[in-house]
Parts: sequence; C-alpha cells; structure tokens
Amino acid sequence: MERKNIACVRCGKCCFVDMIAYAQPEDFERWRREKRDDILKVVEGEHLVWAGDRMVSSQTGAFSQTCPFLISEGDLFKCAIYETRPRICRDYKPGSSEICPQWPGHKREGVKK
Repeated sequence: MERKNIACVRCGKCCFVDMIAYAQPEDFERWRREKRDDILKVVEGEHLVWAGDRMVSSQTGAFSQTCPFLISEGDLFKCAIYETRPRICRDYKPGSSEICPQWPGHKREGVKK
C-alpha cells in the first residue's frame, strides 16, 4: 500500500542524524557551481568519518550530532540551505523512517488507532 505524502512537522529529528554527512559528489559539484563556499567550508571542514555507530570529526574528535545547517525557531526547526540541500535530504520523505515521529508505528497524541 503506497502512503500519501505526509507534511513535515518541522521537529528536526531527521536533521539530528546529520544527513549532511551523506552528501554526494553531485551535491559538492552543485555547491561549487553555485559558489556556495559557505556550505563547502562547513561540510569539508568537518572531515567526518565513521567511528563505530556515529560520525566523528577527524579534525576535532567531536561527534557530529546535528546538521550544521539546522536552525531552531522555538519548538520548530528549518533548514538554512533548504533550496540547495543535499540529495539525501531532498529524497527524505516525512514518515519514511523510524526517526520521524510520523512513522506509522509511532503513537501520536490525539490519534486513535
């Protein structure tokens, strides 16, 4: 059964995973064409590598816990580079992963099963 499009509730949970670490060569090429040195400096400066079950900066040893382009607006979040976000972010659909509160298996307040 195919699910209908679900509107994003802007909780930021998918961005807490730091999907920017999964940017592909096509994303980097687009950012270079767009002269987005601001994005490239942040992404390339992180030097993220897998360390067990999480991404770690090889520069500082710090764990990458959220996307560096995630902006908090009170209880809501937004993407600072939404128009040119990486392909993995463009392809992500709300409710398509267990990290999303709209995942079919999660209980939501006020919603009867």
